[in-house]
Amino acid sequence: MKAETNVRTTAIDSVALAVIVASLIAVTPTLRGLEQSTPDATLAISGDVSSPLTVSAREIKTMPRTTVTVSEEGRDVKYEGVLVGELLKRAGAPTGRDMTGAAVATYVVASAKDGYRAVFSLAELDPGFTSNDVIVADTVDGKPLFDYQGPLRIVAPHDKRGARSVRMLQKIEVVRLPK
Repeated sequence: MKAETNVRTTAIDSVALAVIVASLIAVTPTLRGLEQSTPDATLAISGDVSSPLTVSAREIKTMPRTTVTVSEEGRDVKYEGVLVGELLKRAGAPTGRDMTGAAVATYVVASAKDGYRAVFSLAELDPGFTSNDVIVADTVDGKPLFDYQGPLRIVAPHDKRGARSVRMLQKIEVVRLPK
């Protein structure tokens, strides 16, 4: 009788362990959304540029950094990253003194992994044209962005609403309006 009890207890323990493991497997994707991202993603910059490029999140960490502060839900949040204008300059988009004529009629589309897109004028992203510090952020309050935000995100600190702060940023495309 005692051996039979031990077998039943072992069987119940095995079932309980299986339920716990199954629960952990089911919850893991949800937990991943809360984890902080790893910097292995890339950002493609293409379109009407002379040198299309793809940069990794790791490469972005080595570029000149800018910190911006945004008010989110009543508290100030600090994002750090690279000016979009710097990335566009590296890709050969018109910037600085070249920001005249047709270049002023050029726009930039920022696209996310989930298909979300936002549009900026090329001029508003050029630090030589405006003081609008729009960045590709990779940290928030000194820590990597959470998976649901990143690993890269556009942050437009002077926008009154965050609708153009594209999360999970994957692509920036420069588009020149036809004549």
